[in-house]
Amino acid sequence: MGSCCDTMCNAITPQKNTNVRVSLPAVCFVWQIAMIILFGVFIRYDEESDSHWAEHMKSHNITSDIENDFYFRYPSFQDVHVMIFVGFGYLMTFLKRYSFSGVGFNFLIAAFGLQWALLMQGWFHTLDHSTGKIYIGVESLINADFCCAGSLIAYGALLGKVSPVQLLVVTLFGVTLFAVEEFIILSLLHCRDAGGSMVIHAFGGYYGLAISWILYRPNLHQSKNLNGSVYHSDVFAMIGTLFLWMFWPSFNSAITDHGDGQHRAAINTYLALASSVLTTVAISSMSKKGGKLDMVHIQNATLAGGVAMGTSAEFMITPYGSLIVGFLCGIISTFGYLFVTPFLEKYLKLQDTCGVHNLHAFPGMLGGFTGAIVAAAATKEVYSAEGLISVFDFEGDFANRSPGTQGGFQAAGTCVSIAFGLVGGAIVGLILKIPIWGDPADDNCYDDEVYWEVPEDEESIPPVLEYNNHMIHKHQDISESNFSVDQS
Repeated sequence: MGSCCDTMCNAITPQKNTNVRVSLPAVCFVWQIAMIILFGVFIRYDEESDSHWAEHMKSHNITSDIENDFYFRYPSFQDVHVMIFVGFGYLMTFLKRYSFSGVGFNFLIAAFGLQWALLMQGWFHTLDHSTGKIYIGVESLINADFCCAGSLIAYGALLGKVSPVQLLVVTLFGVTLFAVEEFIILSLLHCRDAGGSMVIHAFGGYYGLAISWILYRPNLHQSKNLNGSVYHSDVFAMIGTLFLWMFWPSFNSAITDHGDGQHRAAINTYLALASSVLTTVAISSMSKKGGKLDMVHIQNATLAGGVAMGTSAEFMITPYGSLIVGFLCGIISTFGYLFVTPFLEKYLKLQDTCGVHNLHAFPGMLGGFTGAIVAAAATKEVYSAEGLISVFDFEGDFANRSPGTQGGFQAAGTCVSIAFGLVGGAIVGLILKIPIWGDPADDNCYDDEVYWEVPEDEESIPPVLEYNNHMIHKHQDISESNFSVDQS
């Protein structure tokens, strides 16, 4: 009877065509050519990367090349770049048959996204209206990577269920929405969000969740045998976790002001991350019979402290305050994986492959509101008069803004990021429901073979064991040889 029902369902539901031989090359070629044209029209080197730097040094009484912003920012850029391509990429390799796609599609959408981000952020933030040009330097590259991070977070919620063409569409709209919400939050509302709890994590998390909700697959259980990990896939994902964990202080401090703000941001993030590890391990152990740890929790919830510290990283939250943030986020994120993710799938029909709600969306929202509280509590005694102006940029049109008012705007900025993520994600999800993108069928998800040439599994003994067996046989041969000599 069951087979008859399956046959009828297959007859009624048209089979999905996952052949992207035309659509994927077309999108890649057309969009890359468009990037070349747009860069030719708009993008130029800024004064610190242009060959006129020597003249600029003379006119501004700069005595050494070491004062070029490259030497201050490039180490942080390297760290952030590794996080985007290695950290995020390997974190998504936990599925047993989706490692090619986890790393490969992360590589694809980040490479496209950073180009589009340089344009979108340039039009909103650095466009010189007198020349009509966008001038880029090393800080522009860091901001472009930040912009890509929002779309990579969204990819985590969609992992295994969408085609590479759909992911490029997600990135196109994700970067565009990011640039708009970032302009509203950072420029119009004048919020401070150095590590992107609001503009990156809250937005990216809810953007991906909204898309996943619209693209709900009622028969996704047909691929449940592949929606899980094996030993080696979890090890590779843990490599991604460690890269992210180590470099997160650079992520949160990369674009802060030189000096005490950047120094403080690295310290606060460092402490919050360390604290979240211990509480994650504690809750994970408590939740399992025998006190065993769940690798899913260790791979993800240990990073939640860095996410939540993004907004208030450069504030005077104090070292013990950073530890408290990490302490709470490790607990909240782990509980999210234990209870919230199953609840969302069962009752809200929201399939979140990587659990981005628990690692990015909710900790990002929590970080935004934490930043609002810390900003509202700022005083001259703690920051000094000059410190308040420096940390919160109380200059120009915002010179008369009080810390309490700043706290209110910080909270409003958090709400804006969530709204952009949910509404924008719902719209993009509706676009992706159009059956032209080559996405896999419900019984064909989480499988690299849909979009990649996958080598056949080798049934031979692993190299290390093979070597050990060889040595065993060798010793046996020697022993037998010695025995025969003795016999003779």
